[in-house]
Amino acid sequence: MNLRGLQLPLIAGDFQHLDGKLLLTVLALITLGVVMIYSASVNFADVNFGDSLYFFKRQLMYLALGSVLGLVVLNIPVAFWYRYGLLLLAAAFALLLIVLIPGVGRSFNGSRRWLGLGPMTFQVSELVKLAVVLFMAGYLQRHQQVLRDNWKEIGKPLGILAALVGLLLLEPDLGSSVVLSATVLAMLFFAGAKLWQVGVLVGLAGSLLGLAAVLSPYRLKRLVAYLDPWADQFGSGYQLSQSLIAFGRGEWFGVGLGNSVQKLGYLPEAYTDFVFAVYAEEFGLVGVVALIALFGLLLWRVFAIIRRAVRRCDWFAAYSVFGLGVLLAGQAFINIGVASGLLPTKGLTLPFVSYGGSSLLVSCVMVALILRFGMELHAPVAKKKPLKAGGRAR
Repeated sequence: MNLRGLQLPLIAGDFQHLDGKLLLTVLALITLGVVMIYSASVNFADVNFGDSLYFFKRQLMYLALGSVLGLVVLNIPVAFWYRYGLLLLAAAFALLLIVLIPGVGRSFNGSRRWLGLGPMTFQVSELVKLAVVLFMAGYLQRHQQVLRDNWKEIGKPLGILAALVGLLLLEPDLGSSVVLSATVLAMLFFAGAKLWQVGVLVGLAGSLLGLAAVLSPYRLKRLVAYLDPWADQFGSGYQLSQSLIAFGRGEWFGVGLGNSVQKLGYLPEAYTDFVFAVYAEEFGLVGVVALIALFGLLLWRVFAIIRRAVRRCDWFAAYSVFGLGVLLAGQAFINIGVASGLLPTKGLTLPFVSYGGSSLLVSCVMVALILRFGMELHAPVAKKKPLKAGGRAR
């Protein structure tokens, strides 16, 4: 990793190496998200805020801000993130501590996860996930050979992960804890950790998260409702039951854009965590397959960049893009799984599609980072000695 040359701005000619397929896929998801947020929130916004476009306008505002942030990140050399990964991690720890301070962190539905920024709020856990991926990528690039030879070295990154997850569970934010833990474990395996080691860690992490769920009556009730939502369809299983009704009404081709019934006060969080259920009702199975195909295309372009990074032995790029891809794909999988009844209910948004300023801002930054990595991997490099931490990733 060459840490020299932090010049700004990006040379205009470098845009010829911008991954157009990845960018168009993200733009398609964002466009679909804006349309669905308007459709799913128009009734709720009109009743509660007297403005049917309330959430639609706010999402456009976040989208404009996310586009600006994305352009800024696109102009920052990759070496910057490698150099300041530890500083980003320290900032993540600080924000997680600040948000837990009563009167500072904002609460909603019993969780204290947000910091107020004037008229906007920001969910700290979204930034934490990004910071952890970049720090972990730099750490693995520097220590991957040691991690392969001495499995005890895995304890260091896992200790950092455990501390972060502990703070996230205090908010509480079980969904982000699951996504973050899965991403870090996937990165460790990709960097060369043995399968049995990862298996043990997955079992341990699953046991601890399961214990956290069982010890909380609220989480336990949600887990039981997931197993059989119809047993208490007007109580703990109400949200999932209404989501499944939306899927059933969608059938093959849906009831048409704007014609969802479930969004009219029946399905809670219809424009955020369960926007996929409204989408399935309005566009049917065909629309669902098309949306999943868009996420598949995004993941395909991400892995194309990873392959290029591995061929060039640019391990920081490979680990970073891999981690960012796992974050986006993992969150999409969990959100879709929750809405369809495949997974227990968790408060995670569908990237680029659900309403949520923090999620949209950080997702735009993630895509900009992936695009920047892709562009730099096209640049010619001079012959150099292999990194001491060299080797092949999976």
